[in-house]
Amino acid sequence: MDRPGGYPARVSSTEQTPAETSSSASRPARVTAAAVVAALEALALFAGGAYLLVTSLTGRPDDLTQALTGGATLLALGLIPLLAARGLLRCRSWSRGPAIITQLMALPVAWTLLQASSAAIPGGIALAVAAVAGLVLLVHPQTTEALGIRPRA
Repeated sequence: MDRPGGYPARVSSTEQTPAETSSSASRPARVTAAAVVAALEALALFAGGAYLLVTSLTGRPDDLTQALTGGATLLALGLIPLLAARGLLRCRSWSRGPAIITQLMALPVAWTLLQASSAAIPGGIALAVAAVAGLVLLVHPQTTEALGIRPRA
């Protein structure tokens, strides 16, 4: 519906387009699963950042500045998979890129954890499984189709 002068009519914030009302119904389970993987990775980054910040403030780190910077960096990095998860749940095509980058960045971290001879090995296994599962989910044709990403011609 156009208003006089050729300007489109404004849509109130309470009105929703058909795509917005049926996004969860039309969203494949693979996209939802990829969003869950990204959200869990964001949660892990936030937990790690908070842990580093708390232990650096309550303990005696070798270098306080480095410990605080590491914690703040993990908190900031947690925003990437969190935003990607939100975008995936809303079937936004832009969200696939940050989600894939997060999974690719997780693989070397998982490898490093797997090389440790400590309790970090189960964490490395979990991270590797999550990263590979996330990549498989994100590159699946059903996911790319649901996100509106067309194959190159």
